[in-house]
Amino acid sequence: MSENQTESGPVRGRAGGVQSIERAFGLLETMADAGGMMGLSQLAAASGLPLPTIHRLVRTLVDLGYLRQEPSRQYVLGPKLIRLGESSSHMLSTWARPHLARLVDELGESANLAMLDGDQIVYVAQAQSRQSMRMFTEVGRRVSPHCTAVGKAIMAHMEPQQVRDLLRRTGMPRHTSTTITEPDAFLAQLDWAAEHGYALDEGEQEEGVRCVAVTVPGFASRLAISVSGPTGRMSDELIDRAVPLLTDAGKQLADDLG
Repeated sequence: MSENQTESGPVRGRAGGVQSIERAFGLLETMADAGGMMGLSQLAAASGLPLPTIHRLVRTLVDLGYLRQEPSRQYVLGPKLIRLGESSSHMLSTWARPHLARLVDELGESANLAMLDGDQIVYVAQAQSRQSMRMFTEVGRRVSPHCTAVGKAIMAHMEPQQVRDLLRRTGMPRHTSTTITEPDAFLAQLDWAAEHGYALDEGEQEEGVRCVAVTVPGFASRLAISVSGPTGRMSDELIDRAVPLLTDAGKQLADDLG
């Protein structure tokens, strides 16, 4: 009899869930948080599961195409996940669009939904400002998390060592004169964001662009919603107006996502 079976059927986890499914998805999320590649011993250490259990779960995920084994014997996220990710991103965009449109109506500046995908921020939904000078961050664009308000908002909910590990993998390239390129200074920004409930990008990704972002409740380690525009229009007063509106939009989106 397998570890996930009893005489009456499969062992169930939280809230009636099947334990093996919870564990399999937990492994995929752990790998995504670690940049998409891990060995069996690393997975066992990170998950707290016995190595034989990890091995059985991983082999099943490999057989299904959700993981792939490299020549180094480490495992990477597999191509089967691309289809799921594309469908998920499309649905996220559909659900987010009305909330982003309301932010544009209220504030006049472009609104975005972004997520942490592996070690990068990817923009998954957007509503553009109707003003002649506006931001052109397109849906699907991938950027480094250290120079964006959405990246800061998300990483403010991560453990400091997890942040340092991510920064070590990605580096902290300078994009503008205000880009933060030192891990300690960046962690101080995350402390500020955690304390205030929002994060700022002061022209760190693109000169002359200011951005404010908050996380989506329940998805804080993955999703953030933002408003961005030219520095001249993104005044402190507009930021003060934007934060509660962003927070409310994030809560409504979280309710839609269930």
